[in-house]
Amino acid sequence: MSVSLRELQLELDRVLQPQLFRDYCPNGLQVEGRSEVRRLVTGVTANQALLDAALEWEADAILVHHGYFWKGEPEVITGMKRRRLATLLANDISLLAYHLPLDAHPELGNNACLGRLLEFDDNESLFPGRSDAVGNVASLSVPRSASELVAQLRELTGREPLHIGDPEQQVQRVAWCTGAAQSYIDAALAAGAELFISGEASEQTVHTAREEGIGFIAAGHHATERYGVQAVGAAMASLFDLEHRYIDIDNPV
Repeated sequence: MSVSLRELQLELDRVLQPQLFRDYCPNGLQVEGRSEVRRLVTGVTANQALLDAALEWEADAILVHHGYFWKGEPEVITGMKRRRLATLLANDISLLAYHLPLDAHPELGNNACLGRLLEFDDNESLFPGRSDAVGNVASLSVPRSASELVAQLRELTGREPLHIGDPEQQVQRVAWCTGAAQSYIDAALAAGAELFISGEASEQTVHTAREEGIGFIAAGHHATERYGVQAVGAAMASLFDLEHRYIDIDNPV
């Protein structure tokens, strides 16, 4: 089966509602390819390795979390950007990208998926009252030790998380936000969290965690943002009876 590119884009926009967000890049269709989509590849970042793998699989469209045309980047199309765009345009492959909308979706988003995988139930927004905000906080029905959470993330992501704090700390209230959300540690504190999970860490994050007494885990930017795009791709494949393949390009950050 196949679906028109236009219909696929409209459904993604309906589900992810990019109009609610002030983002750092355009959300939606970034590069237009062939008009019909039969094979859909999903991935975290539209790097050259992902494009080449999608081309080898004869994909019609690629859906990613990290696409192109970020605010502040050079506007000229040279070097790496030229090679990536040339691959898409020469092979008539579409690129669709959703950044903050894919983080924030309450069921299919990166944060929702990570929370589900870690069995964080009854979660709420880290920024109450803001429909464009990302990040969640939850009160656990049974406390878990920080070391147990580290072990769960290690098994889930296949990498060793960075943990700042006491491994034996008992955690009842936990906050999390995937990707480069380490600065949200202050919001986690304000929400009463005893531990905060994100993808990356900054130098000052360590000091905040130590001095404020909140546990902190950096489990990897790429590693924590693999799940939303897979969920959205699977939903589109089910709705439109498409062939769907998630391709993981390893990134240690």
